[in-house]
Amino acid sequence: MKHSDLADADCAIAQALGVVGDWWTLLIVRDVAGGIALFDDLQRELSISRKTLTERLKLLVAHGVLERRAYSRHPPRYEYHLTDTGRGLLPVLIALQDWGTRHVAGDGSLTATSTPTSAEARRVHGLVGKRLPEIPLPSHTGTTLDPAGAGWTVLYAFPGAFAPEGNPFPPGWSDIPGAAGCTLESTTYRDRYPAFAALNVTVHGLSTQRPDQLRAFADHAALPFPLLSDEDLNLAAALRLPTFRAAGVDRLKRLTLIIDPARTIRAVQFPITDPAGSVDESLTRPAELSP
Repeated sequence: MKHSDLADADCAIAQALGVVGDWWTLLIVRDVAGGIALFDDLQRELSISRKTLTERLKLLVAHGVLERRAYSRHPPRYEYHLTDTGRGLLPVLIALQDWGTRHVAGDGSLTATSTPTSAEARRVHGLVGKRLPEIPLPSHTGTTLDPAGAGWTVLYAFPGAFAPEGNPFPPGWSDIPGAAGCTLESTTYRDRYPAFAALNVTVHGLSTQRPDQLRAFADHAALPFPLLSDEDLNLAAALRLPTFRAAGVDRLKRLTLIIDPARTIRAVQFPITDPAGSVDESLTRPAELSP
């Protein structure tokens, strides 16, 4: 079968590859998901020729993966943004990232953590200086919230926290390195919350769990701050946050972002080996980083 025939095949996988089978196309989707919207910025980030980038963008727009939005008439200039069809590829990007981390860069073992010298850790610490994208997320309270607050924000990501009744831990959860400790981390933030509030620091928890699951845990643990659900992986894909897959769900590895009032990520904690101890570090970092 010729590559050009793939889009006409009866197999849906082949049909999809007819649109995104070229590796440049998925890298373009990756970077647009991360907030890079301008042609010149995409070219610079990808080190791709203008001809190749033009062809791939034209293909992605034609198939409804991206949309063009004019920002200049004279001369005509456009931004590129994901459509709903394009956002449907975010789990694909996360799956590829997870597979590459586990089976290409790693030894194939399932883990919810990393080593300080890993490529994954370097990528996460490379977020320092990056602006947090404006991606509102549903919270356990039933409202939609910006992950960043009005002032300094501590955004801590965790694999999964579960209420003891009616919402059990996934099978084999305690056997996954780094998965345990979510309850301790969240309740430590709860206990330290008055100190964060006194400093006008917003605390948000982040998980790929559904809002109802987060609500059950938040009610059980009496958390005074919101837990945000990234179940559609919008923020995870935008920041390329590290994930692992357990019990059929893509889950965030434990990490913490310290975000300033201008939405800039100023510090990162990853990997986190002491969930409770990381809370004390989060409490002191905004003051240390403030001018």
